[in-house]
Amino acid sequence: MVFDFLKRGAAPVVPEVKASATGRVVAMASGGGVAWSPRDTVSLTRNGFLGNPVAFRAVKLIAESAAALPLVVQDGERRYEVHPVADLIRRPNAVQGRADFLEAVYGHLLLAGNAYLEAVPGAAGVAELHVLRPDRMALVPGADGWPVAYDYTVGGRRHRFDMTGEVQPVCHIRAFHPQDDHYGFSPLQAAAVALDVHSSASRWSKALLDNAARPSGAIVYKGPDGAGSLSGDQYDRLVAEMETHHMGARNAGRPMLLEGGLDWKPMGFSPSDMEFHQTKEAAAREIAIAFGVPPMLLGIPGDATYANYQEANRAFFRLTVLPLAAKVTAALAHWLSGFGFDAVEIRPDLDQVPALAAEREAQWSRVSAAEFLTTAEKRALLGLPPMPEGA
Repeated sequence: MVFDFLKRGAAPVVPEVKASATGRVVAMASGGGVAWSPRDTVSLTRNGFLGNPVAFRAVKLIAESAAALPLVVQDGERRYEVHPVADLIRRPNAVQGRADFLEAVYGHLLLAGNAYLEAVPGAAGVAELHVLRPDRMALVPGADGWPVAYDYTVGGRRHRFDMTGEVQPVCHIRAFHPQDDHYGFSPLQAAAVALDVHSSASRWSKALLDNAARPSGAIVYKGPDGAGSLSGDQYDRLVAEMETHHMGARNAGRPMLLEGGLDWKPMGFSPSDMEFHQTKEAAAREIAIAFGVPPMLLGIPGDATYANYQEANRAFFRLTVLPLAAKVTAALAHWLSGFGFDAVEIRPDLDQVPALAAEREAQWSRVSAAEFLTTAEKRALLGLPPMPEGA
């Protein structure tokens, strides 16, 4: 009876639930509703990417370079030449190839700090992959602070992706943000001040040309007593003479014959105008630095950080392109493993990157010449899977 009493009085076994101790605090801070992004992604994209040539070129250079990286699919035992994951990435949907698909992923991650991928279920697990626009996506946090759904809104219509099932239909890749629990921080936002300076300088130059452009010189008329004005006929004749014989490309350099009372006063840039151009170039360098692109690759003058273009290009791949590609491919591989695919690793093939050819050749030579290393250790150092048994 004592044992029966102990059995009846014992508390029921509760399944273990893994959750962060701070999850409830995060959920209370967000109110349990939709957590909207605190920044205006549309305005940043319009002003920074669509309206600024430096940021546009920086984003295109990073996204296109990362999307063009050759990828390999491997696990702990072998590197696959043919694999369902590789086939899916090679042709993610009916209208996009691998380069277009990955360029959109990297572009959204650079512009908004967030990239969203949708998986369309199929007979083999996943039939298609699609990139969703971050400005249309809103995260819905649960009681523990983790996302329970994503709302995608277009034209007043909303579609909710449920994230509480075993298979998650959306993969959210975000950049690090120290002050946001749900959304990432974009380089475009870090360069917002420099973007304003550079764009304002361009608008100022355009307004100067349209409204108050300084000509190359001025014709000054002095009357008999040192002051006076031209008559209407004289003024019209002088303007017609200038337009006919001294304006346009074919009249460049033609000498001007001035009659009595007319004097030519040349004009040039003032020191303040020259400093203004230097400020614009400094803002362009700050934009390039925010995105991790060496200014030399963007054609920005006055930058001598790297000895030559080849060194700058190698640093660009090592410090910017490869870390971004490794982040995205690792998240993609982990997400796809939940759809029934084998747990594989997707990684850039460094041996096929032209910018790293000299560096990789030196590494292969050093590893091959190390006689104290076994074949398995050499393959591990070079990022290759172990040799199959019996090979």
